[in-house]
Amino acid sequence: MALSKKQVLLSLVMLAAAFAVTLLLYASRPSTEIAEPAYVPVTVDVAEAVKETIRIPVQAQGTVTPLRSTRLITEVGGRITEVSDAFNVGGFVAAGDVLLRIDPRDYQTALLRAQSAVASAESLLAQEKGRAQVAEREWKKLPAGSQRSEEAKALYLRKPQLEQAEAELLAAQADLSTARDNLERSIIRAPYDALINAKSAELGQYVSPGTALADIISVDVAEVRLPIPQGKLEYLDLPGLGAYPQGADIDLYTDVGGEVNHWTAQLHRSEGVFDERSRVLYTVARIEDPYALKDPRRAPLRVGTFVNANIRGRALPELVALPRYVLRAGNHLWVVDADNRLRDREVSILRTGGDLIYVSAGLENGDLVSLTSLDSSLAGSKVDVVSSRSSVDLRREYQGEAPPGAAVEAAQSNAPATAQEDAATPGAEA
Repeated sequence: MALSKKQVLLSLVMLAAAFAVTLLLYASRPSTEIAEPAYVPVTVDVAEAVKETIRIPVQAQGTVTPLRSTRLITEVGGRITEVSDAFNVGGFVAAGDVLLRIDPRDYQTALLRAQSAVASAESLLAQEKGRAQVAEREWKKLPAGSQRSEEAKALYLRKPQLEQAEAELLAAQADLSTARDNLERSIIRAPYDALINAKSAELGQYVSPGTALADIISVDVAEVRLPIPQGKLEYLDLPGLGAYPQGADIDLYTDVGGEVNHWTAQLHRSEGVFDERSRVLYTVARIEDPYALKDPRRAPLRVGTFVNANIRGRALPELVALPRYVLRAGNHLWVVDADNRLRDREVSILRTGGDLIYVSAGLENGDLVSLTSLDSSLAGSKVDVVSSRSSVDLRREYQGEAPPGAAVEAAQSNAPATAQEDAATPGAEA
């Protein structure tokens, strides 16, 4: 009975405690009023559209080739008796330098014989001229009736013999000229400033006419064939077929292991026909002094180097340059309107590669283009512009150009302290 009273008392206490907790929770309940949701605008970075005249560079790639490539072949036979120190693969030679000498003794002997034959022919001709003069005087003394036909007169005056002597002299002089040429051909000279690309003859070797001696390539000018797609020809100033009177500037560069080297070239000509398989037009650029022989401070551009090329395009007006990543599918951009709301805008762009797009229609000066990538569901949303930059500054940044005034500031920062003090002094002369 006592145990039952304790159980009842415990139950009452637990019920009282539960009731107290319930009252406490009810008293501390949150307000039932519905609060308006706080809208936070989307933050974006924008670029202010500025139309400008832009020269769109056209990218291409190609391999450096020599302007001239010649295989030296001997015209006379004999043993090689002398070899130049520069006659090695990779050796540079100047125009007229002696590369090889072939044993000249046989050709010197032939020259002496030819000179002797010329002297003998000259002597015979002089004798025949004397005989002809004597015969002419005798012919004039003959009675008029004894003079017969013209053929007999010519024979009596020794005209056939005189013509034969003149012919023999001409033949002897021709043999003399050939002997001199053969003696000169025994000396192998460089036809132009060149690099020896390969050699196949050496000191003491016997060579016969037609034997290949070496392969040389010119070093004064090199060329690069650059394929230009048909759709990008309109960005270049190509004034017709043949050589260009003033070709576009081309920046050739290589990037090997992070080390970038640049060379300046000129667009020289086009090959005039489209490649049937790739539908590209090959243009040819020329590089002066590729091996930097006249300016050793420059890095040499060796034949066979694979290079990238940026070809300076023609001036195209009314373009807006923007980073490529802001372009959405279907040539659409996000534009911030006057009410700071996000609007979808369709634009027309030029077909180019690289990190920039060039908008030709759909944007006006002062339009704010969003540089922040956003979802299409945010169309019409309120935005908060965090930063704004000019499209011109963005283009210069992507193309690696220094902003206006940077060169002046750099020059002033590197100027001597005294010069800076003078410039800061009122009344100092410029």
